[in-house]
Amino acid sequence: MIKITLVRDVQGHLTQFTVSGHAYYDDPGKDIVCAGVSAVSIGAVNAIEKLTGLVPHTEITEQSGLLKVIAPNSEDEGRNAQVQLLLEGMVVALESIAQEYGKFVKIKHTFSGKGG
Repeated sequence: MIKITLVRDVQGHLTQFTVSGHAYYDDPGKDIVCAGVSAVSIGAVNAIEKLTGLVPHTEITEQSGLLKVIAPNSEDEGRNAQVQLLLEGMVVALESIAQEYGKFVKIKHTFSGKGG
């Protein structure tokens, strides 16, 4: 099962997310659930870098299927808003996948207790 943890600060901003595990929906190379989650989450990281110029801190371990991302933070509030919009788009896409393939994908929402 793929487990996704979304961490928000007290203002509701997405500060980090973790994707771990494998869906085992199908054989490797044919697993559309794994491919979808990977494309959406890695695509969001790439979009943040390309469109805002900010670089999220990432940790990737392919064997265990781990992607941990800490959202970048800028003194420019406009760029921070762009990062949040891209991350919220990612959340919508991941929730769509989880709704359709809930046996294989679970999303957990947590709060960090820190302001942002």
